[in-house]
Amino acid sequence: MFKKFHIGIMGAGNIAGVMAETIKKMKGVKLYAVASRQQVSADVFAGKYGCKKAYGSYEDLVKDKKVDLIYIATPHSEHFENAKLCILHGKPVLCEKAFTANAAQAEELVKLARERNVFLAEAIWTRYMPMVATMQQVIGSGVIGEIKTLTANLGYVVGHLPRMQEPKLCGGALLDLGIYPLTFAFMMLGTHYDRVESSCSYAATGVDEQNSITLYYPDGKVAHLNSTMVSVSDRKGMIYGTKGFAVVENINNFQSITVFDNSYKKLAEYKCPKQISGYEYEVEACMKAISKGELECVEMPHYESIRVMKFMDELRKEWGVVYPYDADAQFTIPKREETVPAGGSVATEEVVTEEVVTEEVVAVAEMTEDTVSAAKEAIGEVVSVAEEAAEEVVSVAEEAAEEVVSVAEEAAGEVISAVEMPAEEVAPVTEESVEEMVALPETSGEQE
Repeated sequence: MFKKFHIGIMGAGNIAGVMAETIKKMKGVKLYAVASRQQVSADVFAGKYGCKKAYGSYEDLVKDKKVDLIYIATPHSEHFENAKLCILHGKPVLCEKAFTANAAQAEELVKLARERNVFLAEAIWTRYMPMVATMQQVIGSGVIGEIKTLTANLGYVVGHLPRMQEPKLCGGALLDLGIYPLTFAFMMLGTHYDRVESSCSYAATGVDEQNSITLYYPDGKVAHLNSTMVSVSDRKGMIYGTKGFAVVENINNFQSITVFDNSYKKLAEYKCPKQISGYEYEVEACMKAISKGELECVEMPHYESIRVMKFMDELRKEWGVVYPYDADAQFTIPKREETVPAGGSVATEEVVTEEVVTEEVVAVAEMTEDTVSAAKEAIGEVVSVAEEAAEEVVSVAEEAAEEVVSVAEEAAGEVISAVEMPAEEVAPVTEESVEEMVALPETSGEQE
């Protein structure tokens, strides 16, 4: 009988939940285990999604011999160490994007995986979607003429999240959101650009809040890319040609591509095939590659993951956005200062001043651990309250039952006294008969 592919998930956050739901609906694969640094988080996740195993440490997960592939869904800052742990234990890895904090980490992981003969892939899900081939075919057909311009954007209001704000967690719009417009441009126009222009605005912690990237290609093509963590965008990808243009809905999870001619008349629309969530494609690609003994996926080979990380490293270097994991990781923090223009009124502008990271900034990065601790305490309080409530309910139920039995016995005695019948014809009133008379129906124990 064919053995199902056992998948373990490292991390118990929202993305891990989406993957768990997806795996449950796939064929030939089993959601086998989950691991978190907090046992309670792993237990809750396992109960919700039906994992057979719940581990309170990543080390326990990688030691489980039944795990065939580990999906890493931890913050960007943890990817390198988490993937390295898996590789050192011989476990195939599918690691969420961004692959690592920087290119140096990506290169080290790839080298280690090849030395150990262990499968390794980046989970940038849009690379694996069948709509990629459809879009490339439409563009390559010449229906919109020679391609000249591409635009793509992605924006969500997620800037308030610690993982987006903290340098320690590799925060900022670029690694979390900007990677999608960039990936879209690379897939549609290629990677042979010869010039790049970019800029960004900054969050108070020094990471990029919004960014703009322009790629110039030697044949005249231009790609304008934008991402933001403080506003909502339409998520569209636009490809403009000499005979028309094409509109791609949602570059973060391709929904359709619609083609228009030079008179803005709709020529055709191609919708994405029915899917579970879109995550299934990367899992299927990994299973296929592993079954063939390959160490990477053709959809997202190692060199491409390294290429993207190097590109983002260069952007961050230009912007002055540095993570603690970068070489010579001493970075500047943009500060908002008030300046007085010629007119005399006060205007606020953003001025970048040199300031080495302080203990206060590092403390912000540790908020996640405090949040987990607070959550555990809250769960403990809820359990305690529930137990006390259950005890009170049982106590009240027992008292009510005793009162009912007492009333029933008194009523039975009065009935016997009132009825004038020969004693031998009256059935004796026993404790058992009274209990039968007043027996209460069983309850489920649940309270409304």
